[in-house]
Amino acid sequence: MSTGNRSVRYDEEFKRTLVNLYQNGGKTQAALCKEYGVSPTSLTRWIKQYSTVETDDGEILTAKQVKDLQKRNAQLEEELLILKKAIAIFTPHSNND
Repeated sequence: MSTGNRSVRYDEEFKRTLVNLYQNGGKTQAALCKEYGVSPTSLTRWIKQYSTVETDDGEILTAKQVKDLQKRNAQLEEELLILKKAIAIFTPHSNND
């Protein structure tokens, strides 16, 4: 019976609790991994996934939401550039040089 490649599933509340302990509890990643028996890779991924950012208006965003917003912003900037080029192409230029 092989137990070497067994995958353990942790619920979202557990993951968020460990991230909170890391951010606010003053515990190191290594200490949390040892105490709770999770891999350093998993904890690092959870920290990236569940870390939060507070905006100027008090809204709390997760790292995933920030990444999604950055992606959307890049898409909108690209669309704006295309529209500016289209305006330049279709706007008649005066020949009053």
